Amino acid sequence: MSLSLNEVVARLSEGMEQGGKGAFPDPLVVADGAIRQVPEYIAKRGFGNLSIAADANTYEAAGRELEAGLRERGVKVLTTIVLPNSQGDVVADEASVVQLLMDLQRNNSQAVVAAGAGTLHDIARYAAYTAGLPFISVPTAPSVDGFTSKGAPLLLRGDKITVPAIGPEAIFADLAILRLAPAALAAAGFGDMLGKYTSLFDWKFGSVTAGEPYRADVAEITEQALLACVRHAEDIGRGAEEGLRVLTEALIASGLAMLALGHSHPASGAEHHLSHYWEMAYLRSGHRQLLHGAKVGVACAEIAAHYHGLWSAGMFAGSPWREAVGRELARVPGDSVLRGLLRKAGGPSTLEELGVEEELFKRSLSEAHQVRLNRWTMLRAVNEG
Repeated sequence: MSLSLNEVVARLSEGMEQGGKGAFPDPLVVADGAIRQVPEYIAKRGFGNLSIAADANTYEAAGRELEAGLRERGVKVLTTIVLPNSQGDVVADEASVVQLLMDLQRNNSQAVVAAGAGTLHDIARYAAYTAGLPFISVPTAPSVDGFTSKGAPLLLRGDKITVPAIGPEAIFADLAILRLAPAALAAAGFGDMLGKYTSLFDWKFGSVTAGEPYRADVAEITEQALLACVRHAEDIGRGAEEGLRVLTEALIASGLAMLALGHSHPASGAEHHLSHYWEMAYLRSGHRQLLHGAKVGVACAEIAAHYHGLWSAGMFAGSPWREAVGRELARVPGDSVLRGLLRKAGGPSTLEELGVEEELFKRSLSEAHQVRLNRWTMLRAVNEG
């Protein structure tokens, strides 16, 4: 990125009515060895009892080291290994949240550390919010942009809903750990960032056609983060140190932009609605889950193709805002370009490669806008006529 994360925080703080810089995680560390700073931070905060939320894999990646460092400081630590569902996936659902909440009570915990990727952060941030505890982020993979989020997408009886939660008070992203994450997770992180092409368009579309709130500085920072990833697609795909650093900082910057705005408009449009729709369909049919960012990347390519095709066919002809929207849509690459970028980053680029059947895709094009009825996307405008 052309801006450092500290500069991103400073820029975003200028546009906030209140709270300013204090509304963002502090400290925000992205560096080799960042995990070793966590025990000192916890000790300074005076937390004597602490819970770590992890799964079997992220415990080995970061949880075990966190435990050892915290116990050396005299902190009473209880690690919750969140259990997978019947399909073998760790998901952010009622069972996972309650499992962590019960451990928080049992340990009389004063704070929660999430050691993991997106799903574990969603579980931890909502459990911490419910228990009235602070939450600290230790990412283990550069796979999503939701590490800083104050909302938690949860599965409630099979339906995906986003509920209020708590953002992290601090982030410690250890690049040495992130570089060891499976390549598919970095490719998913790239897919999540690539989705900003269509989410930024949908946000502008909602602003121009329905008066949805819009901040140009937030859009600019999100776009800079996206373009930095695009420039480093090959580096990300081969796991190069610089590529993964750029990806990690871009994901966090995107999350900070959402945090400043107070909602996810810049980073979540129709491509995310398709992803959530597919996720719910897979859960109901008992299929294993697909990586969130992998779904978002492919959905972005499909939505781009859909939008460009509709526009070429004369959609919204005669509308007073058609010219303005057309200029914004021209900034969204065609689906062949987007698929090429996904391939460079090492992720799936088509529905077939992803594993989503054509029938489910066609259904999602007609129904996925209903996932977020507080969001006016071009997909919703087309479907609701």
